[in-house]
Amino acid sequence: QVQLVESGGGLVQAGGSLRLSCALSGRTFSSYAVGWFRQAPGKERWFVAAISGSGSSTYYADSVKGRFTISRDNAKNTVYLQMNSLKPEDTAVYYCAADEVSRVPDDYDYWGQGTQVTVSS
Repeated sequence: QVQLVESGGGLVQAGGSLRLSCALSGRTFSSYAVGWFRQAPGKERWFVAAISGSGSSTYYADSVKGRFTISRDNAKNTVYLQMNSLKPEDTAVYYCAADEVSRVPDDYDYWGQGTQVTVSS
């Protein structure tokens, strides 16, 4: 069983930055790719970024490319999402998920509980 716990969400003004963390426990951390997804009220869950198990490959949604950076520290069993130049439209609950690397939420078996990110204008 794999457990994921997100942290780092909060309220920030437009143009500001936040760093989300996703801590994994239960299995060999480097075996799993990790994805970040977000879900705004009344909307579907959308892909944000993903990173391979080794950290050598990263993937981004076009809407966050150049502003967000995904990384991982396998020694700490943690994946990070650095979010810069935040916009009000980035407001959502952010979830991390672990499994094979994919942009599709249904391809992930393991999910965290989510962390709220609110960007004020």
